[in-house]
Amino acid sequence: MPLTTLIPSRQKLSAKIVGALLGFLGLALCAIGVTLYLSWQLEGSAAAINDTGSLRMSSYRLAIVLSQSGTDKDMAARQALAARQMGQIDATLAQLQQGDPQRPLFLPPTRAIHGEFERIGSEWRRELRPAAQALASGQGAGGLQSYLAHTDRFVARVNALVQLIERDSEARTFWLRASQLALLALAMIGTVSLIYLMFSLIIEPVTRLHEGLHRMKEKDFEVRLAVDSGDEFGQLAQGFNQMADRLQALYGKLEGLVQTKTAALEHQNRELALLYDSAAFLQRPQPVEPLCQGFLQRISDYFQADGGSVRVLDAGRDNLHMVVHHGLSPKLVEREHCIKVGDCLCGEAVQKKVTVIHDLRKLNNGYELECRREGFATVSVFHIYAHQQHLGFFNLHFRTPRELDAREQGLLETLGQLLGTAIENLRLGAREREMAVSEERNLVAQGLHDSIAQGLNFLNLQVQMLDQSVRDGKLDDVAEIVPALRAGVQESYEDVRELLHNFRSRLVEGNLVGALETTVDKFRRQTGIAAELVADVDGAPFPREQQLQLLFIVQEALSNVRKHAGASRVTVRLKDSHDFLLSIEDNGAGFDPALLEGRGDSHVGIHIMRERAQRIEASLSLSSTPGVGTRIALTLPQAHRRAA
Repeated sequence: MPLTTLIPSRQKLSAKIVGALLGFLGLALCAIGVTLYLSWQLEGSAAAINDTGSLRMSSYRLAIVLSQSGTDKDMAARQALAARQMGQIDATLAQLQQGDPQRPLFLPPTRAIHGEFERIGSEWRRELRPAAQALASGQGAGGLQSYLAHTDRFVARVNALVQLIERDSEARTFWLRASQLALLALAMIGTVSLIYLMFSLIIEPVTRLHEGLHRMKEKDFEVRLAVDSGDEFGQLAQGFNQMADRLQALYGKLEGLVQTKTAALEHQNRELALLYDSAAFLQRPQPVEPLCQGFLQRISDYFQADGGSVRVLDAGRDNLHMVVHHGLSPKLVEREHCIKVGDCLCGEAVQKKVTVIHDLRKLNNGYELECRREGFATVSVFHIYAHQQHLGFFNLHFRTPRELDAREQGLLETLGQLLGTAIENLRLGAREREMAVSEERNLVAQGLHDSIAQGLNFLNLQVQMLDQSVRDGKLDDVAEIVPALRAGVQESYEDVRELLHNFRSRLVEGNLVGALETTVDKFRRQTGIAAELVADVDGAPFPREQQLQLLFIVQEALSNVRKHAGASRVTVRLKDSHDFLLSIEDNGAGFDPALLEGRGDSHVGIHIMRERAQRIEASLSLSSTPGVGTRIALTLPQAHRRAA
């Protein structure tokens, strides 16, 4: 039966053990109860013997008191003493008749003992007590001898009762010892029985199971255990036999299974190696042709393909351009270097967006015979995707028929996604570089407009004025215009030199403070203005892009100081802790910020600095007071800092 079969409650090992223990417990409790009951009765009988024996002493004391003579005063004392003795005998008889479970005290429950006790009580109440009362009151002085003889008979009856109780106690003592011996025998028999039960129910099955496991450990898969019970050990034996059957069958096929698993692991390792190698190769910065060529070479070597190609989709024209190929004849490449979506087998696969593996032996259409003329028997088509966007496909050509299983197809589809991601990253990188160049050219144009264009416009006006003065023969005006032209040309020349220097600025190993020191030092030497850099750097390093933008902002600010401020001192402060703070202060002429806001973006220098600050997610503020100076402050919060 299967291991999940429910075991009847009466056959369970726990039920058997609990039943045996409860049986022995019941017998032990019965024996102990009998022993306790007999002991309790013996204690009560012993107390009854003591109290019954005390009747003899009390009777004799009463006889002694009654036999005494004396004066009337002595008579009163004798009567009181006799009354006390009679009361004591009455109390003893009442105590024996009622019993006292607390002591314990009671007469044994036999007819002979209770009959004798009734006769003793009756004799005391009817004969002996009235005679004693008469003697105590002095009315029966002549009957003293008769009373004493009656007392001897009463004591004899008491002795007889005591003997009956003692014989009963002897019998109960015998049964008490017998019950104790029975309890001892029960303990011995129970212990032996429990040991036998444990051996038969637990130890023996466990021993058989252990021996079976040991034999199986020694590769004896023929071993089987006898199922001779329906309890848990019976199910364990049956499960052991089923396990032995399974192990015997598996061990016979173990070598084949090991070879199969080894081959599967080797295949998986080769797949992982191909994926890792392809992913590492596709992450290298390289043009698209070497990228596709290296990818195609790797998958062709892995699948032992005789040829292959990679095509990229031109979605605007529905053209499929062959980027790289190998193993194909020049004629086939020339004919199919560019195909339309929907043409040929590959074009149909692109149109339907399905993975296709063609067996060319079963195809007879004219345009489908070109690959077969090349000697290929199987052509596969796998698509190149990136972010749900179809970018093209790649082929694998086989000269011998080849079927790709589901695992190989899944591997090739994954590789197609890796190639698509790499191609898309190349395109995105090119677009990013194009945008960066465009943005930088825009800033360059703005810088030229703010410096060279304005200077050239001034020179153009001066030349026109010079031409008009020459025509009019106004030599005095010519003498005034020529120095202005010379100063304008010199200023434009200095602007060009400054712009060229700024455009060629580079960071040495990403050291922002060093680049700023070089910039401030050159500004100081070229302009003669006292310039100082105060740097307190304790923060994490910036990436190069952010450092370059900060350097350009400082250069632009110093250029504005040179052109417009007329300052004698400039201080560049850099504080890099939790937040990054950069300020450029001068003591020049200053200006009214409201006038600058009214000009909007016409002041290109300030506009360029703000654009550069926005690129690195920093905020730029400007404060100035006419006659006092100008301060430009840039703040970059910790939350917007990028990791270097």
